[in-house]
Amino acid sequence: MKKILVPIDFSPNSKNALWVAAEIAAKSGARLELLHVNVATIYSTPPEYARAVAHVEDPEYDDSAISALEKLSLELSENPVFAKLKIDMRVEDGFLHTSIREVSEVDTVDLVVMGTKGASGLKEFLIGSNTEKVIRTAPCPVLVVPEGVERLDVKTVLLPSTLKDDQQGIFRYLAKWQKIFGFTVKVLYLNNPAGFPTDGSAEAMKNRLAEAAGLEKPDVVMTMSAFFEDSTILSAAEHYDADMIAMATHQRQGLSHVLFGSVTEDTINHSKLPVLAVPVRWTES
Repeated sequence: MKKILVPIDFSPNSKNALWVAAEIAAKSGARLELLHVNVATIYSTPPEYARAVAHVEDPEYDDSAISALEKLSLELSENPVFAKLKIDMRVEDGFLHTSIREVSEVDTVDLVVMGTKGASGLKEFLIGSNTEKVIRTAPCPVLVVPEGVERLDVKTVLLPSTLKDDQQGIFRYLAKWQKIFGFTVKVLYLNNPAGFPTDGSAEAMKNRLAEAAGLEKPDVVMTMSAFFEDSTILSAAEHYDADMIAMATHQRQGLSHVLFGSVTEDTINHSKLPVLAVPVRWTES
């Protein structure tokens, strides 16, 4: 892992996410990039002019935002654990999710770490949250840090998985995290999406995926039926005292997202634990 992007809106949630990202950077040797996106002009502008306004520079606003980011950077450096971190700062104008996607692509980001309050009720049904939009469009994995989480002390990770071939990426990525944090992994297999017979085939596939990825000794596959998969995932995480949930995402958009939704996004919206979302098509550079 070489670069971690942290969107900062100066809320307590985003500051908590920054400290979590700093922990990961300190342990992995990654560089931090703090990104503030000025979304005010976009949401106060008629839609037909929004694209043009997104590229209008406001030097006074940018200078003020950079100063605030520098203050956060200084607060980090005052902690001996983070004193040697390399930190870049950047201010952009536009929509949050598009800015994160573009910066991630241009700067070859390996991980986005962002804070969230989630979305619920009518808001979740109609427009979702900014976090959901980032999950659907980011070109790299995203670690979502919910409100109240101030540090990342990972001993147990719950990995809900279909155990299909497209899960190889998240098994490999989690294996690299395991080398950094030394956690154990519990694999949760719901509703038999791969159509395995009840003869131990799911357990065998879990073992093959883990061995190929270098993921050490993932715990037994927990197989169960669930109508509300996100609720079952969160219940399993609580039952097994997990500190983080890791999930692969197909990043559905448009009609596909409306029709099928996303278990990953639903889980993130209601989780009190950090959730690591890894695009199934993502390949680490």
